[in-house]
Amino acid sequence: MNSIFISPVYKLEQLRYIFIVLTSKSCNQRCKQCYIDFPINRHDKDFIDINKIKEALVQLKNESIECIYLTGAEPMTHPNFNNILRLCLKYTNVCICTNASFINEKKARFLRKVEDEGKNNLFFRFSLSHYEELKNDMARYRGSFRQTFFALKNLERYGFSIILEIVNYYREEERVLLEMFRKKFEEYGVNPEISIGQYFDKMNPPQEYNDKSKDCTNSRTLTQNGVYSCPYLANDYRGRMGGSFLDYAKSVNAETEYCMECTSCSVIHVS
Repeated sequence: MNSIFISPVYKLEQLRYIFIVLTSKSCNQRCKQCYIDFPINRHDKDFIDINKIKEALVQLKNESIECIYLTGAEPMTHPNFNNILRLCLKYTNVCICTNASFINEKKARFLRKVEDEGKNNLFFRFSLSHYEELKNDMARYRGSFRQTFFALKNLERYGFSIILEIVNYYREEERVLLEMFRKKFEEYGVNPEISIGQYFDKMNPPQEYNDKSKDCTNSRTLTQNGVYSCPYLANDYRGRMGGSFLDYAKSVNAETEYCMECTSCSVIHVS
């Protein structure tokens, strides 16, 4: 008997978060765990125009946006990053999703100055794959572990809040990951918030949907090419919601392999 696959539909309940993809191709690293298929040519750029962001913020002026996430590939490679950051901070809180490689003491001091210019808050989101340096760097890039903890210490010195996402690349028990990372935090003298996300294996995507909430129920993603359902589907026709925030779809057909894996990660406080 033939069977028909019907994908679930998720409706936008309230627009609370905006992801802005500053670039989907430009990154100074090549992490093995990354879901992005990077071009062979590292000089292939696709930076979003700052005017595109200005237009979007005007269109969203009547929305109660709680946070703007600056993401990518690596958002801090954008040549106009500092101006974009200031622009978004005037509108609402901002979270920078970065590989941490651009953040040293000088950069942290500058970012503190930028946040102090206004009333909104600046956050950071990093990711690691394992509490052992070698296993983490095998999943990401050489030096990733030390660079991330170096950035954590610099940002905490200037009073920033950081969320560290553990991408469970090796499929270990969450209890073990939390316990071992807690020991690493004590060793390095840092105390970020933490969330655990599952590794998306492009070669072996999931075969069924999880039943947890989806980011597309409370957020939309802006790219140079328009509005999309989520960062995973940025510039993918399957996730296109519209050309601008003046007219975009409020429902998403979750028909992709990314939709099966997607879940909104809750933040776990590590004491």
